[in-house]
Parts: sequence; C-alpha cells; structure tokens
Amino acid sequence: MILDQIFVGNSVTGWLSALGIFAACFVGLKILQRFLSHRLSKLAERTATNLDDLIVAVLRKTRSWFLLLLALQPALTALTLAAPVQRLADAAFVLALLVQGGIWASCALSFWLGRVTQQRMEEDAASATTLSALNFVGRLVLWSIILLLALDNLGFDITALVTGLGIGGIAVALALQNILGDLFASLSIVLDKPFVIGDFIIVNEYLGTVERIGLKTTRLRSLSGEQIVFSNADLLNSRVRNFKRMYERRVVFSVGVTYQTPHEKLQRAVEIIRDIVVAQHGARLDRVHFKEFTDSALLLECVYYVTSPDFNTYMDIQQAINLEIYRRFGAEGIEFAYPTRTLHLVNAMDNPRRGVQATAYVRGD
Repeated sequence: MILDQIFVGNSVTGWLSALGIFAACFVGLKILQRFLSHRLSKLAERTATNLDDLIVAVLRKTRSWFLLLLALQPALTALTLAAPVQRLADAAFVLALLVQGGIWASCALSFWLGRVTQQRMEEDAASATTLSALNFVGRLVLWSIILLLALDNLGFDITALVTGLGIGGIAVALALQNILGDLFASLSIVLDKPFVIGDFIIVNEYLGTVERIGLKTTRLRSLSGEQIVFSNADLLNSRVRNFKRMYERRVVFSVGVTYQTPHEKLQRAVEIIRDIVVAQHGARLDRVHFKEFTDSALLLECVYYVTSPDFNTYMDIQQAINLEIYRRFGAEGIEFAYPTRTLHLVNAMDNPRRGVQATAYVRGD
C-alpha cells in the first residue's frame, strides 16, 4: 500500500500523523493565544493593576512563526529523523525561543518603563527623561546578550568574536566620531539633567520648550510653532538658559519725569512707585531710587521680584503697576518725560557786537 511506502526514512502514515499533530498543535496554540488575550483584555479593563495589562501586551507580541516552530516539536517526535536533521531542528527551535524571549522581555521592559514614565511625567520630568534613556540602554543590552547566546548555540567561539569586535569597534568609533559624540552627549544630558522634557530653554538666539531628547538630536518647540532641532554635542557646548528652573523673576524698570518737576513731587513720585509695587500680590519690592539725570528726563528706577517664574504672571503684574503709575502720576500732576529739544535763538539785533550771526543752543528736557 502507498501508506506503507517509505520517504526520507518514514512511512507515508508517519508523515501524515506528524502533519496532523503539527496542524492540531498550531491551531490549538493560536486559539489559546486569542482566547487568553481576549479574556485578559476584558479583565484588564475592570482592574487597576498593570500586571494583567502586561500579560496581554506580551501575549500579543507572540509571533506566529514561533507558534509554528513550537507546534513542530511534538510533530517531529512522530518521525524518525537523521541526527544532523534533528540537531538542525533543535538549533532552530532554540534560536526561535531566544528571539521570541527577547521580544517578550523587550515588550515587558518597554511596557513597564512606559507606565512609570507616564506616571512621573507630571511629577518629575527629569526622572521620566532618564527612564526613556534606560529603555534604550536596557533593550540594547538585552539584544546583545541574545545575539551572543544565539551565536554560542550555533557553535561560534564567543571569546574570539568579542575580541574581534573590540578591535573592529575601535575602527568603527574612529569612523563615527560625530555620531558617537552625539550619543555620549545624549547620555550626558540624561544623567546630568541640565534640562528635561517640558523645560523652556534659550540656546543662543533660539528658544522653545523641550519636546524630545533623542540619541543624536534634541528637539524644541518654539513660541512661533516650528520645531528646532539641535545636535546633542552642539547643545552641550552652548550656553543654555533654563527658565523652567527659575524660582522667581527679577524685574528692573525705569520711569522718567520732566526736569520741571519740583523737588517735593519728585520725592513723592518715588513714594508712589514704592507703594504701588508693595501693594501688588505676587511681587516683592527690592528698591526704588531717583537714579540719574539723563538728557531728557529725571530717571526713577525700580527693582522688584515676581515670586512666580511664569511669564504671564510677570506681565500681568507689570501691567498693573504701569496702569497705576499712570493714574497716580496724573492725579498728582507729575508729568512723564519724553525726548524733547528746546532751541534758543539769539537775535543779532539784541547784541550788535555779535554781528548778524545767529547762535543756537540746544537743551534736552
């Protein structure tokens, strides 16, 4: 009978039995995967824990090719295989298990760090930035270990390979100096934390909010809306002004009054400015002084601190101060100075010895 005929060391019956076992196992594994994923997804929606969400994420990362190789193992037990073929099948299964294990571990690491980053983003943006870098480093280490285990399983001498990679790494490092410089600059930014995601910074003439700190570049979102991209190495070599870490804002402003202002009103102007600033909620007065005589005005200078780093808060307080100064000066009859020029002409008829030449004197007041 045809079922008793031998093909590659096994009868047709044996091959059909192995095929049936393989098909049944693969279909069963797919059904089990979908059933568990669906049931756990429903359960995860009703619970506050992250464990069931993690299991669902890992189950969904199980690849079909891994289920195929997993279903193939019991099918092979129904066959009589040559030793080289059996070793090849075992090696393929081990490699598949290593790769699938790496996918599961990478998924679990990304899931956990993603949840922790999301929780800490509002509380501590610095730690969130560090966790995002640890995600990359952790996955790099994980897949490096899996690669070495896979090569060892294939019979390669890992010791000689690591030595060769070390020598080759020196040549690669020399060829990729700029990229590696940006990579180490990225690690420096993450560890030293001169700024983190969400900080408002100024770099030279560019300013914006930090959106992303990558391996090679850092990206800002400017006030006008466009994205500004900096090389990490260039960014570390620049002077960075971090406004998010400003605890309070120092404000200096000046008011000029005319030279015709009497001494009493000039002194009163200083008192008015002092009273106005002291009355502002969220402002702390430092000093108010009659500072100097300028070309066009008697200059009064005020220094105060806004106890909030928020720019809009500063502008609201400064506007309130300006409006109140305008109102109070008007009520007191104190005139604001503005650039003026007074021209004095000397008539030659008033002084015959000066001849017919007219002389002009210019005084700013």
